[in-house]
Amino acid sequence: MAARVDERLAQTFVELADTLVGGFDLMDFLHMLTERCVELLEVDAAGLLLADAHEVLQLVAASTEQARVVELFQIQHDEGPCLDCYRTGQPVIVSDISADEAADSWPRFATAAAKMGFAAVHAIPMRLRDQVIGTLNLFGTSPHCLDPAVARAARALVDVATIGILQERATREQEIVAGQLRVTLNSRVIIEQAKGILAERMRVSPDQAFTVIRAHSRTHNYPLTQLAADVISGTADMLAGSPAITRSDGDRPTRN
Repeated sequence: MAARVDERLAQTFVELADTLVGGFDLMDFLHMLTERCVELLEVDAAGLLLADAHEVLQLVAASTEQARVVELFQIQHDEGPCLDCYRTGQPVIVSDISADEAADSWPRFATAAAKMGFAAVHAIPMRLRDQVIGTLNLFGTSPHCLDPAVARAARALVDVATIGILQERATREQEIVAGQLRVTLNSRVIIEQAKGILAERMRVSPDQAFTVIRAHSRTHNYPLTQLAADVISGTADMLAGSPAITRSDGDRPTRN
């Protein structure tokens, strides 16, 4: 039995790795993670909370409707072991939700969890070094603690998920930066072309032409790149009303 579980766990890690490599769909990845936790870790339900840009936890995946309700209850009432897990960055293990200690710490959560049929919860922080991004929460319908080997497997799954989420965020940020860089480079090419065209029309240097374009952009609240594109297309008349240009030594004759 243990061998089959170990083999299935290994297959799960391969599956998760494959998901990370190609066509990474974050939501599918997280839902798959909660399902695999229930399948492999001797728990009855799993939920996953991630912090948003304001460090407020949000429910992103749950294996059952009951787990979804309990997770949302914690967020809405700002009370529960999963929230404490996120705030401290340490695992929070509640082997018996009906015990006095749990009821004293989270009275409303204990009642809500019991109504949903849960008697135990094991909350694991999703962290990489000092960065905590959320929690993976494992629910049981009977009081119990996770077997140490199962707890280690859960920790390993959490680590894989954390790396996957951080990788997805880094990739998205890189794509944004790359997109911004492409726009910047394209804009620069357009501006250089416009400078050359206007320099030829006005018989001035490219630097002087850029001064005219920039002044016109600022005076008329005309986006610089758009103005340059219109100069290239011939729809912007930069000669009419353009500022006087004074020739310096070495320049071609200029318009005054």
